[in-house]
Amino acid sequence: MKNPTVLHHEILVPDTAAGQRLDKALAELFPDYSRSRLQEWIQSGQVLVNNKLARTKDKVIGGEKITIEATLPEQTTEWVAQKIDLPIVYEDDDILIINKPVGMVVHPAAGNHHNTMANALLDYLPQLSQLPRAGLIHRLDKETSGLLIVAKTLLAQTYLVAELQARKIHREYIAVVNGVLISGGTINEPIARHTKYRQRRAVSAGGKPAVTHYRIIERFKAHTLLKIILETGRTHQIRVHMSHAGYPLVGDKTYGARPIIPQGASQELIDCIRGFKHQALHAKRLSFIHPVTKKEVEFQAPVPEAITTLIEYLKINAE
Repeated sequence: MKNPTVLHHEILVPDTAAGQRLDKALAELFPDYSRSRLQEWIQSGQVLVNNKLARTKDKVIGGEKITIEATLPEQTTEWVAQKIDLPIVYEDDDILIINKPVGMVVHPAAGNHHNTMANALLDYLPQLSQLPRAGLIHRLDKETSGLLIVAKTLLAQTYLVAELQARKIHREYIAVVNGVLISGGTINEPIARHTKYRQRRAVSAGGKPAVTHYRIIERFKAHTLLKIILETGRTHQIRVHMSHAGYPLVGDKTYGARPIIPQGASQELIDCIRGFKHQALHAKRLSFIHPVTKKEVEFQAPVPEAITTLIEYLKINAE
């Protein structure tokens, strides 16, 4: 029998959580664990607030020190290991950096139980079965390419999840959007699940805080190439925010991106735009403090050919 995995987390409750029940605040601070599991830990005394026992219904005010000393049962997930090529950018004893291709789902879910990034990771490193979400720190949409961080140890995962929650992991994307922006800016609009279409997200006053910064790299006749930096990491955040601002991503039909053909477009550009089957979004750069060496590390992934071809045709058409 495998030894159980013992977790240790310490984190300060942000002021933005003031007034929330303890279990709800923890569910937002530790998204790798279900709310029911967090409630069990609170009730069994495995969670301390300022070094004291607490109840699930207790309210937080912000600034409290949360300490979790909990035991995970042996992994009961139905995720299976599958031999799938992993485009590894970097690996050491503590972390993996993966350049996820377009079309690959990150976690198994309804309708996608196999051929996911998690399935591949469990084959490559079977010990990841002992970590929540097979060590994955964050995720990308199926049709978004780019860099992902995977922790190989519990220590690394604990540290990196806390860094992500504290917004200390720098995530930079490039995107091609419909429309010509005048300047860069910041979108600070909460995001929640769409009230009608449950697989989508939408800007909603009752949603979770979401902040997206965007800067112009290049303007074209009817499109703009952007650098986008995430401050938070809500599901579909960039896609939802840019669509809400009136500049949906090229190829993103889910959030209203109809093909826009610039005046005087070449046939190559017309075919490229009309044939673009996924959102023109790529997680290009990651930087963070390494969980063990405590030195800053930075990684970059080349932009996929589909997006570079689109950009090149847009440039030619803009001349």
